[in-house]
Order: sequence, then C-alpha cells, then structure tokens
Amino acid sequence: MIKLLRNLSIKKKLLSIQVFSSIAGLFLAAILLLLFEIVAFKQNAQHDLSAMAELIGNRSTAALLFDDPGLAKENLASLEQLSIFHSACIYNKQGRIFTRFKSQKYPESVCPEKYSGQSTYFEQTLLHVYVPIVLDVEQIGVIYILANLDITFLRKLQSIGLLCTLLFAASVVTFLLTAPLLRVITGPLNKLLKIVNIITQEKDYSRRAIKQNEDELGELVDAFNDMIATVEQQNRALTVAKDHYRALYDDNPTMVFNVTTDGIILSVNSFGARQLDLTSKELQDRSIFDFIHPDDQLIAKMLFDSCIATPFKIHKYELRKICRDGRVIWVRETARLINNENQQKNILLVCEDVTETRILAEKVAYQASHDALTGLVNRTEFDIILHKAVEEAHEKMTEHTLCYLDLDQFKLVNDTSGHMAGDELLRQLGETLRLQIRKGDVLARLGGDEFGILMNNCSLEEAFHACEKLRNLIRGFQFAWENRSFYVGVSIGITSINNCSANAVEILKEADAACYAAKDKGRNRVHVFRPDDEELASRQGEMQWVEKIQYGIDKNHFVLYGQLIVPISTNQEGLHFETLIRFKDKKGKIIPPGAFLPAAERYNMASAIDRWVISHLFEWISKQQDFLDKLSLCSINLSGLSLSDESMLNFITNAFYRYSIPTEKICFEITETVAISSLSNATQFINHLRERGCSFSLDDFGSGLSSFAYLKNLPVDYLKIDGLFVKDILDDQVDLAMVRSINEVGHVMGKKTIAEFVENEQIFNLLKVLGVDYAQGYGIAKPVPLDELKW
Repeated sequence: MIKLLRNLSIKKKLLSIQVFSSIAGLFLAAILLLLFEIVAFKQNAQHDLSAMAELIGNRSTAALLFDDPGLAKENLASLEQLSIFHSACIYNKQGRIFTRFKSQKYPESVCPEKYSGQSTYFEQTLLHVYVPIVLDVEQIGVIYILANLDITFLRKLQSIGLLCTLLFAASVVTFLLTAPLLRVITGPLNKLLKIVNIITQEKDYSRRAIKQNEDELGELVDAFNDMIATVEQQNRALTVAKDHYRALYDDNPTMVFNVTTDGIILSVNSFGARQLDLTSKELQDRSIFDFIHPDDQLIAKMLFDSCIATPFKIHKYELRKICRDGRVIWVRETARLINNENQQKNILLVCEDVTETRILAEKVAYQASHDALTGLVNRTEFDIILHKAVEEAHEKMTEHTLCYLDLDQFKLVNDTSGHMAGDELLRQLGETLRLQIRKGDVLARLGGDEFGILMNNCSLEEAFHACEKLRNLIRGFQFAWENRSFYVGVSIGITSINNCSANAVEILKEADAACYAAKDKGRNRVHVFRPDDEELASRQGEMQWVEKIQYGIDKNHFVLYGQLIVPISTNQEGLHFETLIRFKDKKGKIIPPGAFLPAAERYNMASAIDRWVISHLFEWISKQQDFLDKLSLCSINLSGLSLSDESMLNFITNAFYRYSIPTEKICFEITETVAISSLSNATQFINHLRERGCSFSLDDFGSGLSSFAYLKNLPVDYLKIDGLFVKDILDDQVDLAMVRSINEVGHVMGKKTIAEFVENEQIFNLLKVLGVDYAQGYGIAKPVPLDELKW
C-alpha cells in the first residue's frame, strides 16, 4: 500500500490518508463499539436475570421449606413475560429438580437434571443463570434460568449498525467539507512544483516561487527561492567559467585531439580543426592517421604505442600533418594516455604548430652550415664532414682526397674595384666550381678567397687530374665588372685521406701547406702533399707555431732579452741596447726567434708579438729604479704588419702615456725590405712617432737592391749595416767597400751607423778605422735577459 502511495500526488496522498484515516477510525470505532455493546449487553442481561432469579429464589424459600413445588412453579411462571426466557428450574438442597417451568414458545427447552455446582455462563447467545437460594446463610437450593438472547442481540447489532452508518455519513460529510481545505496545502505545493518544472525545462533560474502563507510552506518557498538564487548565481559563474574554458579550449593556439587508442578522433578543438581547414564535426570519427604525412606515419604509430606501453609518461615528437588543401605543417605533438568518464582508455594529443620555428631552425641550421655569400658549405660544417670522412677511411679502409684552393690575384680585384666586385667574383666562382664537382663531393668556402673540396672515394691521382681541370677552368674564367675584365688563377694543394691519415686538423694542415707550396712555386699550379717533402715539412712546422705563438701571448711565455750596442769611439753615452724576444716552452727551454718569427710573419701574428714586446718592455722599464737615468737608448723591432696596422700608432702612444716612458729613450727598428715594400706607410709611421721624440733605425741596410735610392726618402736616425757585409770585412774587399760606402753615405745624410755581427776585436778595430759609430755583436756582448743587463 505504501508503494502505491509513493507514486501518487501530494493531493491524492492527503486524500488517501484522510480516507484511510476515516475508514480506519470508523472501523476501529465500530469494532470497539460492538465489543463494548456486546459486553455491556451480556453484563446487563446477566445482571437482570440474576436479579430476577434472586428475587424468585427469595419468594421460593417457603416453597422449598414446605416442599411445595406448585408454589415454586408459580413463582417461575412470572418469567414467561420475558421474551428471552426459555425455561427455569429450582433445585433442592440435594441438587435435584424441585420444580421446573418451560416457556410455551420454546417447549423443547429443558433444564439440567442435576445441579453439580455450575455457575452462570454464556453459551453463544444462550445465557445459563445459576443463583443460589439462601436462608439464614444456609443454601437451601438453586434457581436456574435459561434465556436466549439472539433476537435481543440482533436488535442490538442493528442499532450499532445504524450508529456506524450515521458515523460514516458524518465522516463523508466531514471529508467533503475538509477536501477544499486541502488546497491550502496542495495549492502552494502545486505552484511550487510548476515553478520547479518550468525552471527544469527552460533552465531559467531567474524565476521565483510566490509565497502565499506565513507557515511552513511559506518557509519552504523562501528556502526554495534562496536555493534557486544560489543556483542562479552558481550557474552564472559556471556559465562564465564554461564559456571561458570553452574559449580557451577552442581558441587556444594549439591543436587538441581526443582520440581512441586506434587513432579515431572523438573530439577536437576549433583551432585544431581550422588548422587542418576542416570543422570539428568533419573531423569526428575520422582517423588521425589520415592527416599525418606518409613519411611520419611510423613515428605517429610509435607515439601511440609508447603512450599505451607507459601510460603515466608524457611523450613528445615532431611530425608533419597534412591539411585538406595539401598544405603541410610541422607540429610538436605531446601525447599521454587518459581515462574518459566511462573509464575507457583514450589518448590526448596536444599539437603545437612549429612550422615557422621549424623553417627558421632549418634556415638557421642552413646558415650555420653554409656560407652566406656563396651558399656553399662553410668552414665549420666542412670540418664536421671532413672528420666523418677520416673516420670512414679508418673504419672502412676507403680513400678520399682533400683539396685546398686559394685564388691568385683576388686582392687585385678587391683593391681596384672594391669589395662588392670581390664578393661577386667569389659567388660566380663558387657556382662555377659547384657545377664541376661530382655529386658526392663537398665544396666549401673556407674563408676569404679560399675553398675546400672533399672528393669522396677518390684516389690522389684522380684528384690531381680533376684539380688540373679546375685550375684551367678558373684560369680561363673572365670576370667582368663595370667595363673592366679580370682573370684570376688558383693555387691548389691536395692530400690523401686514408687509413694511415691523422686527424682532420692535421689533414687540413697538410692540404694548406701544399697550397702554400703551390703559391711559393709561382702560383696557379697544383701541389700534392707528400710526407717526405722537406719544403712542406718546413711549412707544417711554421703552421704548428701558430698555436704556440698565440699560447705564448696569452700565457706570457715569451721572454725579453737585450743585446748591448756600444759606441766605437771612447765616448760613453749610457746604456744602449736592442730588445730581442725569445720563446720559453712548457719545459722551460728557450727557443730563438728564428724558429717562430717566420711563422708569425706568414700567419699575420707579428703585429701581436710587437704589441706584447712593447707593453712588457715598457712595464719592465717603469719598474726599474733609476733605470731611465742610465738609459741612453732602447731599440725595439717592428714588423711590416705593424707599420700597416692603423691601430698600432694609438697603441704605442697609449703605452708611452700609461708607463710614463720618455719617447726620446726609445728607438724603433724596421727592416729595409719592409720599409721599401711599403714606403708610404713606413714614412707616415716614422714621421708620426719622430714628431713625438722617438728615433728610428733602418735594420739590415744594404740587403736591398735599391737601398741608396730609397734612403733619402726615409726619415730614419740610424743605419744598421747588414751583418752579412760586416762579418767578412777582414777578408773580403767587396764587403769592406760596402761597409765603407754605407757608412759614408749615412754620415753625409746625417745618420749614425751601427755595424751588426761584430764577432771579434779585429772587426771592431777596423770599424773604428772606417768611422762607424756603433758596434753590436757577439764579440761585444751576447743577448741576455733584461734583468741581467749591466747598467
């Protein structure tokens, strides 16, 4: 019954409760009334008959005493007027029937033949009444009355039924009267329910229920409205958050795919769909592999397998996706395995478009590995390729050839037509060479006007013939620029790369040395490196000094020496010496300048050495107490590169200022060959420092073919007569004449003379006779460290 009530409306439930309560009440009242009336009826009937029996018994005491049954029967006859009476008997003291009387209506009724101590009792509707007849406390007999109460009981039931009917009718009237009152409860509830249904269907949380009563229902309405207000506020917040996150999801500049483990697309954000030129609906139920580049299909499948194999890790790959119009984009794909709301395993893919980054990276990688001017492989990339070629030659016993090309007369194009012309020439020659090499060979621009070619799987003989063809091709190449034509040549050095070769650095040095050998032999030729080539061995030795020289400059492994220059006359002028440089190796061994200065000159490091000498010499002088007072003149050698170095003058000027060295104490020496080869630069350099008080000495004078012709144009203060003439003047008349003439011409021009290579006292005395001003050599004093100079 309760289950039936659960599905009813509140109104029907209330009505059902009311009906059930009324019926149950009536039924219970009827039962109780019936029971009460029956009990009361029986009690009343028993009481009335017992009282009547007692009255008749009292009247019959005389009849029992005088044994007069007739009298007793007359007393019993008074019961005939009772409608319920059936029969009656009086028993004597012994319990035997003394007299009896039957109702004429019920002649079949009989009394028990003997009284055995029974008491009054009911037998269904029959009432058996036993009342003792007592006289003076002594029981002299018993009166028995039998009555049938069925008709009386039926009437009683009829009256009870009538009463119940009246009660039921009253209940019905009450129900009908109270039914409208239920609307007081059901009405607000129905209206509240209606609002709930409207809000549920329309999702309109702005609606409110109307409060009608100030009772519990009113409180319910208030509580409902407060709850809906809260729901409305939270719904607005959720809507804003949903819109926000939806916008983040759809407009996020990444492609977000939710796919099955088989690659079927379950969902995709709007940005991701737009990237593929499709809509989200068009992508649903499609395979993600339909949009992956064929070359990247294997990578994509490996990504899926990795996600399934290691579900707690995040996996990243870069691959290409194909758009609907065939356009290819690069994406960085991040993937991991997830469980959806149904606990099914899916894969979340977040793809970032890295096409521009990829293109830029490829461009940067290309720029990092290619020369910007010619588009050829650059030095860095060529070193990597060369290193791999050497490893391959060692591992697979293959043979390759490295060719080092250096253009001849390229400087002429730059100097006469400018760097733009030189750049264009390099571009054209680079393209010309690129078209001539084999497909598997590598052409690179190593720097300036130098190129390198790695001929893979090529013997030395084959490479030589190929380089001859390239040399002839370049020799016949005509470069036109602004109505001018130029022809250039090329010097080529080649070396073999095989299983006996050293590392890539040494191989490059071999090819470079062979190229320089080609230049030294007249340019425009091909030179093959051979391990037993003495000229190349010397060249390689110079190349090895490049690193040592730089190490010596950086770590101060150079040592300054001084050699005295003394006046040949007896006049003492103070301390006069030439500053010399030595190299101290890691073992402390002192190495003379002839071992490293040629390399410094050839590889443009002489100017750096000059700077080191000047700064360290000036610093040493500034720290020697009273040294400047005894110093007459200190000579410092300058290389040809220093004369053409525009910043050298500023460096020297700053050094004088920094260490407070008087300029008149310093004499710079330059060789005659250097001065003559760059007369304009030398003259300008000398004049600039002489104006500040410095003096200059022309070293190795006489070695040049036109020494006297240039001497008058060089504003120097001293002439150092080449030692090759001085050392043999005792035996060679020509050398003696040369020394005499140089000395005389120098004096005529107002210049003092210094003789080098004075190895003994005889030479010194002869120079004194000739009138030479100063002498320098082992016969005077050997070079010693500056700290050992005697001053």
